[in-house]
Amino acid sequence: MFDLASDEAWLHFTEHHLPALREAGWDVNIHPGFYYQVEAVDHWYADIEESPGHEWFDLELGIEVNGQRYSLLPIVLELIVRQPRLLDAGYITERADEERLLVSLGTREGTKVALPYGRIKPLMATLGGLYLRDPGADSLRLSAPDAARLSDLDGIPLVWQGSERVRHFAKRLQESTHAQVAAPQGLNAELRGYQLEGLNWMQTLRELEVGGILGDDMGLGKTLQTLAHLLTEKNAGRLNTPALAVMPTSLIPNWMDEAARFTPQLNVLALHGAQRQADFTRLADYDLVLTTYALLPRDLEVLQPQRWSVLILDEAQNIKNPNSKAAQAARQLEAGQRLCLSGTPLENHLGELWSLFHFLLPGWLGDSKTFNRDYRTPIEKHGNAQRMQHLTARIKPFLLRRKKEQVATELPPKTEIVHWVDLSDAQRDVYETVRVAMDKKVRDEITRHGVARSQIIILEALLKLRQVCCDLRLVKSVPASKLARAGTGKLNALMEMIEELLSEGRRVLLFSQFTSMLALIEEELKQRQVEYSILTGETLDRRTPVKNFQDGKTPLFLISLKAGGTGLNLTAADTVIHYDPWWNPAVENQATDRAYRIGQDKPVFVYKLIARGTVEEKIQALRLEKAALAEGVLEGGASAGWKLEQRDIEALFAPLPG
Repeated sequence: MFDLASDEAWLHFTEHHLPALREAGWDVNIHPGFYYQVEAVDHWYADIEESPGHEWFDLELGIEVNGQRYSLLPIVLELIVRQPRLLDAGYITERADEERLLVSLGTREGTKVALPYGRIKPLMATLGGLYLRDPGADSLRLSAPDAARLSDLDGIPLVWQGSERVRHFAKRLQESTHAQVAAPQGLNAELRGYQLEGLNWMQTLRELEVGGILGDDMGLGKTLQTLAHLLTEKNAGRLNTPALAVMPTSLIPNWMDEAARFTPQLNVLALHGAQRQADFTRLADYDLVLTTYALLPRDLEVLQPQRWSVLILDEAQNIKNPNSKAAQAARQLEAGQRLCLSGTPLENHLGELWSLFHFLLPGWLGDSKTFNRDYRTPIEKHGNAQRMQHLTARIKPFLLRRKKEQVATELPPKTEIVHWVDLSDAQRDVYETVRVAMDKKVRDEITRHGVARSQIIILEALLKLRQVCCDLRLVKSVPASKLARAGTGKLNALMEMIEELLSEGRRVLLFSQFTSMLALIEEELKQRQVEYSILTGETLDRRTPVKNFQDGKTPLFLISLKAGGTGLNLTAADTVIHYDPWWNPAVENQATDRAYRIGQDKPVFVYKLIARGTVEEKIQALRLEKAALAEGVLEGGASAGWKLEQRDIEALFAPLPG
């Protein structure tokens, strides 16, 4: 009858009611060993001892009671064994900050203290999972990157002792995106706010000698932010050895293009193609060397002796299998800083994330077996939210991810991006054959009838070359033997792009002028089991595909330019891809405006897939050069405002660059 309901009720009684009873004249006797006799905590402390090479540090957290220090680690461990729910983030969160936990200090006298949950919460959230690593120890041994977690303990008024460096590391990481570094001198671009944060984050990681994943959505400028980082390094005199960027083959032209446009001060080498051996001895002459995942293992003997200032993996999900040749080769390179760029750092399972961090911060998430035991199995098989929360908190400082919705206010209503692709070897051969034949045909026609009256022939010739750029199967004259080794060039680049965009939850409109090309794209999508709608001149029921797309049943809509250039309202889309851009901007813009129109409340991204060095690139250059072409070729017919001069024709039918 004299018992109380809970520890908290007893503690409240001894703290508040007993003094009141004594005040009222009661004589209170407390027997030795009374369970709820608690001592006051003088203060909380944290001691850090760092290893000589800064690879790890020991952290001891404790309290001082009656002048005596007690490490909290063994105490909390014993508590967790008795009350496993303390590891449950949900349970801990529900406790009021002033509610207390009764803790025995393990002394002979049975000394106890009452620790408020307000102080236990940050402790468990930050170090909960780590506590279970080393039972019986007074301190935790943590890898250097785990110093990032210390700033989460700021909620506890701790008396810190030991390494100032480790605490500075934690503080810098916590503030890593706060603008301190300005855009580098000479950058030919205006960095948006979130891009400046990305630059600051990369700079902070470099200063702290750790790596990270820039995981922004596609189209938010991961390449630009990285180039700004490299230019900052060069301006500061720190780029004394080259940087190396590894990427899928299709991205080499994009990097070359963006580097030339935004950071012409950087001396860039594309170490790619059959002639690349000629550059093997001159790598140190460049600021940035570009290579591919396919070539990395093959050229490892040449790349390994070179110490790289920064090692960048673009589309880093290419090393999601840690046993792949590319992943093994990447880990063998020595670099001052390692960075991963990926809009999809995690596609299927947590093992992929482990592989990326195994490259960035080797050993930090333990070996694969430990990681599976501590994180993968509890999270993927048992849905353990506490383990998930703990993993998320650990990787957070080293993963900067912004989705387009988060930065929508900073984006212009319409962002146009040229996505360069390279022709496959077979495409190059056919392109040259067709080009030589067409060049002769066009010249003969011009000799006979003059430029003005030869336009139909010119357009026909250009059409043939454009079809080669799209896919060799569109060209009727190509022999089957050539088709068998055709390679996929642009179609492959498109599929990689669609995979990434759809994994980001984008709603995509894909336009092509050729219905036969849309049919080939359809085949690929079916093989990959991607849901889509399609609209061409042959579609009798136009309403159903439009409704399916607008209602969210299909994330991808294939549309032929002729059938879908006008009269459609597709505001569910936030991304437009032009597979084979044409030089009449009016037709292209009409297509883009299916998505970019009144009622659209999201920024729209417009991608143009252009084959490098081909007639497609020449047409883009002509479009920029001659704004008059806006009124030019309408649906293949000529108009008075359109004049192709002799030099334009020579440029359009020029050979492919070597």
